Amino acid sequence: TCLYGGSMYVCICHGVTDKQIRAAAENGIDSLEGLSRQLNVATCCGRCAECAEQLLQESVAPESRAVAA
Repeated sequence: TCLYGGSMYVCICHGVTDKQIRAAAENGIDSLEGLSRQLNVATCCGRCAECAEQLLQESVAPESRAVAA
């Protein structure tokens, strides 16, 4: 799991933080491929892919629930 209360680096290779991933989700990015294009996440060693995708889904999920309600 990838749970942490403060700001943290998710992709060390490209210096991408959880806040940047959440901001990308707020701006319409909804896939790991989109994160890769915008922030270069998971384009080097790939170790961040699982955590980045989980953060992205957590950030997109509340929005999806609001639309469904």
